[in-house]
Amino acid sequence: METATATTGESLAQYVDRARRWLNEMDPRFGAPARKGLTLEQDLALGRAYQAAKADAGYACITLPREIGGGGGTEIQKILFTQEEDRHDFPTHYFGVSLGMPVPMMLRYADQDTISRIIPPSIRGDVIWAQLFSEPSAGSDLAALRTRAVRDGDGWRIDGQKLWTSWAQFADYAIGVFRTDPTVAKHAGLTFFWLDMKSPGITVKTVRKLAGESEINEVFFDNVYVPDSQRMGEVGAGFRVAIETLMIERYSVADDALGGISLEKFAQIAADARINGKPALEDGHVRQMLAEALVERQGLRSIHRRALSAIADGEEPGPEGSIRKLRLGRRRQAMSELAMDLLGAQGALLPIDGTKVVDPSWSWIDVPGARIAGGTDEILRNTIAEKILGLPQDYRPDKKVPFNQIG
Repeated sequence: METATATTGESLAQYVDRARRWLNEMDPRFGAPARKGLTLEQDLALGRAYQAAKADAGYACITLPREIGGGGGTEIQKILFTQEEDRHDFPTHYFGVSLGMPVPMMLRYADQDTISRIIPPSIRGDVIWAQLFSEPSAGSDLAALRTRAVRDGDGWRIDGQKLWTSWAQFADYAIGVFRTDPTVAKHAGLTFFWLDMKSPGITVKTVRKLAGESEINEVFFDNVYVPDSQRMGEVGAGFRVAIETLMIERYSVADDALGGISLEKFAQIAADARINGKPALEDGHVRQMLAEALVERQGLRSIHRRALSAIADGEEPGPEGSIRKLRLGRRRQAMSELAMDLLGAQGALLPIDGTKVVDPSWSWIDVPGARIAGGTDEILRNTIAEKILGLPQDYRPDKKVPFNQIG
């Protein structure tokens, strides 16, 4: 922890101390007590204010250059700051999509003028992005999507529907993949664009969830015009760009609890709970569960840090992010369930003002969505089997069939 950082000369220990002090100062204004009782819109406004404060302090998008609003720091600084930030319940989730996928992809594919105009307000939280991938008939099989983009002069006309789009009701912009050629194989006829979510012809309808806030939406396109200048990658290369985006998304999962209660929170619950009159931490099963989770966390952190370093060096994100997302989701579900058991009857309560970061019941009821978003467990297993273990692919009879001939 005494290694000096490349940007300031301070040691990593000094960096963590400085970040910790700043986060503690922010907690009364933006943490759980300040969020209690807020509406979704009020919480978003608080989140924007916190994101702006992060940007001013150099903690928003730590690894990006200062000239576009980043912190100009290193990957290890980002990891260490995130670990400290995750101890608080700040309203950061509104910007997870924006900063985890569109911003990195825009930096790869957009021109400099667009980057200078759009990226700084995205980092500050003034601009929110959505990701337009899933459709009613194309969830896990992204290549089966049907939303069409048809050439129209210097642009494209989009018609169709997207589904499960997080924060689309607040989004200013979006990235998405659309079918531009139905006469070729399904993976080959897709193209990737970014678009203005305020464009005429776009309708957003929120989908009500059983668990908490309704961040997911349906998005309908009725003759929506998108300039060709907003295409990302070559025509027909959309599937490759989409997979690149998903790989980045899986590495952008910054917290080790995948949005649920932390191991530290679980340990505190176990310390306070009683089993046969003794602290639950003295129970063998509880201790084993916590030890396994700690060992797994360290292993997944090692994979994560190695991958982030490779990405920072300009390498393509690899499939190892699938391991991390798969294991984090399953671990969060198991830990939340055990925490609810330790709380007894109280664990069955679903506090009105609770959050999935603080309350095991909210974490547990919300975790199925986390195990679907960004690739289901089944898709992640396939990726691990094929891309990491080198096992043969599943049989895919429609792989080379023109999309418009698939029944």
